[in-house]
Amino acid sequence: MVFAVGPAGSGKTYTAVAMAVAALKDRRVKKIILTRPAVEAGENLGFLPGDLKEKLDPYLQPLYDALTDMLPYERVADHMEKGVIEVAPLAFMRGRTLDKAFVILDEAQNATTAQMRMFLTRMGRDAKFVITGDGSQVDLPRNQRSGLLDALRILKD
Repeated sequence: MVFAVGPAGSGKTYTAVAMAVAALKDRRVKKIILTRPAVEAGENLGFLPGDLKEKLDPYLQPLYDALTDMLPYERVADHMEKGVIEVAPLAFMRGRTLDKAFVILDEAQNATTAQMRMFLTRMGRDAKFVITGDGSQVDLPRNQRSGLLDALRILKD
């Protein structure tokens, strides 16, 4: 498990995706799972039409951009269709054990403490987890604590 914490534009997401693609190509994992809290930065986008993937696409676009920098678009689409690359809302991870997967939790500063605890207990056999975030970009409501900041505080002590 790796925590990649740093300011905007420092390459956290891009590096995590590069590590995931390399692990998949080297057959160290069977799939890549991308997840991110569905928290909006400042403005409310309201209801989004479409299926689950279409609703999540705006939140996961930076991950898709990095993937298509490293793999041809057609291969990314094929991997997604076959479940080799999976997009999973953070809220839907409960109850899963993720074996032989490279899992990226992006923008983790917007995960609540309960979501972070739930996510960290999903790691299965031969799984790789990369958690990215920037503590200065928390978009949670004032009454909610950042799970990333709590996890870093606990690990530091």
